[in-house]
Amino acid sequence: MEFASLSITVWLIAITVIVSWYAFEKKEVTRKLIMNPYKVAVHHEYYRFITSGLLHADFSHLLWNMLSFYFFGTVVEQYFDLYFGMKGPYYFVAFYIVAIIVSDIPSYFKHRHHPAYNSLGASGGVAAIIFASIVFQPTQKICVYFIFCFPGFILGTAYVIWSYYKGRKANDNINHEAHLYGALFGILFCLVMIPSAILPFVEQLSQFRIQDLLPGR
Repeated sequence: MEFASLSITVWLIAITVIVSWYAFEKKEVTRKLIMNPYKVAVHHEYYRFITSGLLHADFSHLLWNMLSFYFFGTVVEQYFDLYFGMKGPYYFVAFYIVAIIVSDIPSYFKHRHHPAYNSLGASGGVAAIIFASIVFQPTQKICVYFIFCFPGFILGTAYVIWSYYKGRKANDNINHEAHLYGALFGILFCLVMIPSAILPFVEQLSQFRIQDLLPGR
């Protein structure tokens, strides 16, 4: 496969996997790149807003995020190409990076006086990608662990509730609250930047019936 033919999603995944994997072995890299609101505020290390999205707590965290990013990212790429034309790839990259930054801003203001607080993960960007996909295909079934399949808008609602719960209890350096803000950013971006997507979104939801949840539908 030629490198030029790889999608933007695959390129972003490759970069994230390489940096995360390297940081697994080099803890000083994690300390340098992780999101630490106190160091951002005091030492103006603003790059951490972006680099923290290249790090993950462990292999399972990395695998879950990158699998989700792959399945939904390729879908969102296609819609961005449809709506933005030749500028689609640029919008996609900017959308993903800005989502990571925006999803960390609330935690920054909340913890900028707490030197011991750290967070990492691409969850904010991935959540934005997932919910952008839901805007474009709200009733498209999404499968968890390839077994439990639900329409996107239902699974998305459950995802937000789960993230809120985990965010209240978490002590694993994973910024679960970033899921919520990333999801919100993904929805708002699509509705503001692609208003023509609103009508198809409403039409798909209006055609949904509870019977569609039954197996085989």
